This record gives sequence, structure tokens and C-alpha cells, in this order.
Amino acid sequence: MITPVPLGTWPTPVEAAPRLAARLGLAELWFKRDDLTGLGGGGNKIRKLQYTCAQAIAVGARTVITSGAPQSNHARLTAAAAARLGLSCVLVLAGPPPPTPRGNLLLDALAGAQIVWAGDRPLAEVVAVEAERRSAYVIPFGGTCTESIQAYVDCARELRTQLPAIDGAEVVVALGSGGSMAGLVRELGAQRVIGVDVGAVPDRRATVAGLLVGEVEPDALRIDGSQVGAGYRTLTDGVRAALEVTAGTEGIFLDPTYTGRAMAALLAGSFPRGDRLVFVHTGGLPGLFGHPEL
Repeated sequence: MITPVPLGTWPTPVEAAPRLAARLGLAELWFKRDDLTGLGGGGNKIRKLQYTCAQAIAVGARTVITSGAPQSNHARLTAAAAARLGLSCVLVLAGPPPPTPRGNLLLDALAGAQIVWAGDRPLAEVVAVEAERRSAYVIPFGGTCTESIQAYVDCARELRTQLPAIDGAEVVVALGSGGSMAGLVRELGAQRVIGVDVGAVPDRRATVAGLLVGEVEPDALRIDGSQVGAGYRTLTDGVRAALEVTAGTEGIFLDPTYTGRAMAALLAGSFPRGDRLVFVHTGGLPGLFGHPEL
């Protein structure tokens, strides 16, 4: 296995959330604060980038390229990681450029990334063309690949050290490109991890199971699909309520795409669960400022 490059501040804290636990009818609730990973505004993608950037450096790349939605947290953190490592960064983002850059887009530019707008072209097609033209190393969507899921094996091992009683608790995490959930499942087991789908991939079960390369059957995964709504970029009433409740009870800010959906599922009681939970806060705070309707 490739040795990760150091990019974050580890271990990230674990914090008890007693007021929110009472609101949810839980005996205990902890937040694993992966929004506090340090680099580039923080977030779970830093763990994965330690592996994918190590791969890029190992093959002698001088430019990295990746893709995502306009408010992609992965894109922002790829730009920050590239800056830290002295690499050039190209971001291929979906659709046309917005009239006013907000949120993550402002931070992408500050980190020196070059943005290519895909317009109506498929992201993968544009990435392939740009990567060949620039001799760039391609970091996959969401930073997720079979190698980078080790990042969330690392996270689960931190949890075991920080919370000795974690073996009696379940872990809730937003499910985007699938890597965070896959790593947690590898270390903690499929019955201990609940993924809340945000609508980033068409087949969530096949995606997560595929990353685990035969370790887990797709049907054994605990995945809640109640919060996808009208799509990945939309803000639902349930998510808005989740943002308000979490901030109002614990002073913790969630994001509108990932953690907001995961908490909305908890508040709605969308899946069966025990009374002791760890909520993995995967970051994404800058995305709040990309939603002027909030």
C-alpha cells in the first residue's frame, strides 16, 4: 500500500452532543469532527487526498486534475492539497460558470486552481481531454478509489482509540462517492455503519460494495435513500431544519449537501437505529455560502 502524504491534523476531535442527543431521543451522540482536518477549510476529502496525492507524486505528476459540481468540497480541497504540495491543479466543474462565484468557487480561485467549465459535456469526457493535453494525473470523482478508502479505515481506527466503547455504537455518515462509508465498513463492519445517500451516484449499493472488492454483499449495506430529494444540488426543507436544529442545540454548522442530509434522515427517523450513535461530520461549511436561498 502506498504511504500517504501528510496533509491534515490528526486525530480529529470527537465531541459529545448531549442536547441534540436528547432532541433525537438518543442515550449518547458524538460528532467525529472531520470538518476540522485543517487544510483548506477542512473536510473528509483531506483524508483521501493523502492517498491520491501520494499516488500522483509517486508517478512524477506535476499537475493534478479532478471534477465535481460547482460547489464541490472535493474540488476545493484538491486545490488546497495541490498548493500545499507544489502541484498545479485543474478543476473540471459541471455546467456553465455562475454569474457570481460564491462559496467553494471563491476558495478554488484563492488556492490557484484553474477551472474548466464542462457546460453540457460529460465531466469524464472533459477530464480525459484536459488530462491528456496537460499530462495531468487524474484524481477520481470525490477522491474515491479502492486505494483511498483506506483513509476511512484510518478514521475508524481513530474512533476506536478515542471512544473505547464505540463497539456498542453505530456510525452515521453521508454517502456521496462512497469512499468514506466503504472505509468505515471495512474496519467496523456493515451492520455498524449507516450511509445516508445524497444522490451523487446512480447505484449507491453497487458503488460502495465495488470499492470493497467482494468483502461485502451490496444487500448487506445499511443505506438510507430518503433524503435525495430533487437532486444533489437542491436544498430541501428537511435539510434546512437539520442545519437549524444542529446549530441551535450544539453550535455545530452542517453543510447543505452532505451532513445536512445525513442529519435530516436522523431527525426524520428514516432508518432503524440504536440509541448510541457517532455522526461523522465530513465538512463542507463553504458550501453554505454557495446557497444564497438559505
